[in-house]
Amino acid sequence: MIDDSLADGSFFPIETFRLSPAEVRLFEAVTLVSERLGREVFLVGGYVRDLLLGRANSDIDFVTIGAGIEFAKAVAACLHLDKVVVFKNFGTAQFRYEGIEVEFVGARRESYRRESRKPIVEDGTLEEDLLRRDFTINALALNLSLGKSWQLIDRFDGICDLKDCRIVTPRDPEVTFDDDPLRMLRAVRFASQLGFSIEASVFDAIKKFAPRLHIVSNERIVDEFNKILLSPKPSEGLFLLERLGLLVQFLPEIDALKGVENLEGRGHKDNFNHTLQVVDNIASIGGDLWLRWAALLHDVGKVPTKRFVPKHGWTFYAHEYVGAKMVSTIFRRLRLPQNEVMHQIALLVRLHMRPIALSDDEVTDSAVRRLLFDAGDAIDRLMLLCEADITSKNPHKVERFLRNFKRVREKLQDLEERDAIRNFQPPISGDHIMNTFGIAPCKEVGLIKSAIKEAILDGEISNNLQEAELFMLQKGRELGLIPKDGLE
Repeated sequence: MIDDSLADGSFFPIETFRLSPAEVRLFEAVTLVSERLGREVFLVGGYVRDLLLGRANSDIDFVTIGAGIEFAKAVAACLHLDKVVVFKNFGTAQFRYEGIEVEFVGARRESYRRESRKPIVEDGTLEEDLLRRDFTINALALNLSLGKSWQLIDRFDGICDLKDCRIVTPRDPEVTFDDDPLRMLRAVRFASQLGFSIEASVFDAIKKFAPRLHIVSNERIVDEFNKILLSPKPSEGLFLLERLGLLVQFLPEIDALKGVENLEGRGHKDNFNHTLQVVDNIASIGGDLWLRWAALLHDVGKVPTKRFVPKHGWTFYAHEYVGAKMVSTIFRRLRLPQNEVMHQIALLVRLHMRPIALSDDEVTDSAVRRLLFDAGDAIDRLMLLCEADITSKNPHKVERFLRNFKRVREKLQDLEERDAIRNFQPPISGDHIMNTFGIAPCKEVGLIKSAIKEAILDGEISNNLQEAELFMLQKGRELGLIPKDGLE
């Protein structure tokens, strides 16, 4: 789609594009309303960019000359839609049509106050509307007011930048980022998602204005950062964030992982590079957002636990436990979910060293049961994280580790099938113990419950009621308890 013949003013028959039936109906309705109201309407922004690149995009933005709300309501009525969400203060209206998010706004211009990224909005021309956009590749428009032939509007050479795979701003980049610092993260996001490079003057402006990110809410920062993490190769965006001085602004714990120290001729690996490789490994197998977060944070505890031991070298003792505690601190600061998602990521960080110890042929069934018990339903994600954690450049070493992890998986599956350990609840409850011995709540109840759990995990008894009851009676005798019915 991007070739040398494309330029400002080029025309596209609608058949040029691979549109879904829903998109065709939407555009026909927009064109019909444009003719009926005698108003020009333009497709703008990311949808146009992706249309030209052949990428899917379900967010469609329109700019009209005049009131956008009135235009949106007329299009919705044409599509027999009842619900239109109106934002009068911003002059925008939105509706959802067959899985497509649609927004209309009147052409406008913006100005900014130094202390805020929220613009002062006024009515403007199409050129002013396109000029306010973040990057030239997002400042393209298609005029839909000409029937079945759409006209390309490219005032800032966005087509050339699409063709050359460059991130460039329509205005002076320093003004662009000073006005709205979130655009710095968006530059990295588009570079990471599209595989584009950031033009030199834009790169330098981001480095200069990186500290301005502090005026952006954590919610907006995380929204852009999550999209970077979900890129095909997240490390490209993460390296850019570090080089530009952006990562340290909101994730200093990860930025601090970079670098290697040498003492007495002993060094350690660069934990930042290693972490990014683990994130890429997870991405390569299609890992979801939260598994990518677990990969990003799995070694975050190495900075506070790093120690040099003479004649031994560098150590990171208990970094997995320290890192697990840091997860909640990071999630709270960034306003990430304070729910089961956070707890599972902390669990994965805390347990990520355990499966390595289980790869030995001599490992006991008890150790495998305990991992199953501790990991619960997160066991499969834990194994994926541990396999991704193998980043050696020695292919023989990688192959050996993967063979060992295959054995661990086989042991886990075998014990799970035999013992039903995953998320198991001991078959004897506290009430059962109290009723059996005719006692009130006391420390002996807890001791018996704990002993039953340990006996099952150690393989002394099976995970069933009959064996657990016999063990309970035996343990009760050791504690001087007598069953109230006199049964032994």
